[in-house]
Amino acid sequence: MALCLGQVFSKDKTFRPRKRFEPGTQRFELYKKAQASLKSGLDLRKVVQLPEGENINDWIAVHVVDFFNRINLIYGTVSEYCTERTCPIMSGGLRYEYRWQDGDDYKKPTKLPALKYMNLLMDWIESLINNEDIFPTRVGVPFPKNFQQVCKKILSRLFRVFVHVYIHHFDSVCSMGAEAHINTCYKHYYFFISEFNLIDHSELEPLVR
Repeated sequence: MALCLGQVFSKDKTFRPRKRFEPGTQRFELYKKAQASLKSGLDLRKVVQLPEGENINDWIAVHVVDFFNRINLIYGTVSEYCTERTCPIMSGGLRYEYRWQDGDDYKKPTKLPALKYMNLLMDWIESLINNEDIFPTRVGVPFPKNFQQVCKKILSRLFRVFVHVYIHHFDSVCSMGAEAHINTCYKHYYFFISEFNLIDHSELEPLVR
């Protein structure tokens, strides 16, 4: 029998502290609207559509942060099984290998164990979403011109977490009864990136059946 969401994704398994929206802000209201739609049982294809009159960058920002929180939680649930011994390379099966590059400490694509890659990835995303120049939270402060490009990079790299979890740790996911929750999260993510063309679909090949 599948466990309830609270049992499967407990707070102590969160890989990183959750990024929260400030109550009273427009983005907090958008987040509440998005969560209410998710819980209402609406078709996920409709849930991801931009609400009438809302700014597309605000809508994307809300979802990028939410996906970061949820995918972070998913990986935290299986991270104890993802060690340097079990996953010496960040990969998605034999065909796909992901190397880390951030332009700072890793100037060239570098082969790393999956756990190390995930740590660097979450640190990198966290630094971006906490950067007021990229994800402004103050009223009247515009998004930078490259905002959607940055979000595309974040979402592309978050997709790799899904790939690794599905291909290398899905038995652990199933043993916890969490597969339905992860499948729903992935469908939500997939319909969102498809709605706004946020990822080149060739990058989705590892999970295409």
